[in-house]
Amino acid sequence: MLWIPGPTEVRPEILAECARPQISHRGKEMDALSARIDPHLRLAFGLAESSNAQVAVHTCSGTGLMEAALHGVGPRTLHLVNGAFSKRWHEVALALGKSTTKLEAPLGETVAPEAVERALAEQGPFDAVTLTVNETATGVRTPLGSLARALRAAPDTLFLADLVSYLGGAPVDFDAHGLDFAFASSQKALSLPPGVAVCSASTRYLDRARKSKRASFYLDPIRIIDGHRERATIATPCLPLYFALARQLEDISAGATLPPSERGRTGADAWSARFAKHVRMQAATVAWALGHGLALLPVPELASPTVSCLRRGALDVEKLTKALAKRGELISNGYGELKGHTFRIGHMGDHDETALARLLVAIDELWPTVLA
Repeated sequence: MLWIPGPTEVRPEILAECARPQISHRGKEMDALSARIDPHLRLAFGLAESSNAQVAVHTCSGTGLMEAALHGVGPRTLHLVNGAFSKRWHEVALALGKSTTKLEAPLGETVAPEAVERALAEQGPFDAVTLTVNETATGVRTPLGSLARALRAAPDTLFLADLVSYLGGAPVDFDAHGLDFAFASSQKALSLPPGVAVCSASTRYLDRARKSKRASFYLDPIRIIDGHRERATIATPCLPLYFALARQLEDISAGATLPPSERGRTGADAWSARFAKHVRMQAATVAWALGHGLALLPVPELASPTVSCLRRGALDVEKLTKALAKRGELISNGYGELKGHTFRIGHMGDHDETALARLLVAIDELWPTVLA
């Protein structure tokens, strides 16, 4: 079973959707398929009651939509970096020839809102600020509320957010947090195979993007958003994953992915229950870790609800991951410079508390044999 921070487990009925007969991507069946997706995607982004933003699906990785987001903004960008995936924003911006400024926080922390305010005041104006809300490499969640308040000091600056390991596992309020472009990929908390990415874009982002010099065809955000809305995708999409996405989003909204005791909940209430399940799994993981003398890399108030990054303590991470793999349970070593010093448990998507408890018991049983 996959307990890595993505890809994560996919239910058999969702895998079966990928085996459906193909359809024309320029016909009425495709129109109907996209229409099935959109209302549930709006729930995921917190846009059910909003007319401020458009949603879209694109056949690419999350990094593809990260690049697309940057194609739609002006040349000056501010990047909040606290791990490997937030650093990617900066790397992509450099590759696109942007004039970049980087604010870095130590691993396990977030960039302070006060530092953002100072940068906006002293080094601005910026066309956009980028953030990875849930840093998969470190298990750190950046609180969007405090950062959104800091960005109010620069109301003309667009706010771009990577929600790759967050969307579907925690609540997003696109409008309240002042987001202008946000994206996620399919293989993490949405519990789908990898291969498609989803996004939402504000009206003001789209207005600016239409006027910007967008040096891309396939990753042009306007072509992506307009193509989805008009049911005229840029190119042939990955139809099997569209089938799977539609079914999974419908099932989440119907409460079908919840524990049996909660399966009467539907709509936004079902999504809230899914988010609460992630909080419980994170709490169970942290309680287990503390009970074994292990510590989280981030401070508790910044801990991710979808992936826990734990300091290894007395464990040999390489021994632990190999021993668990022999039992069919996969967790992740630390990422980048944290390799060997931390390990990560991805408690996201359609995993439940019962399966998580089995994983933690398996580590308990292996404990004497995987010490450093």
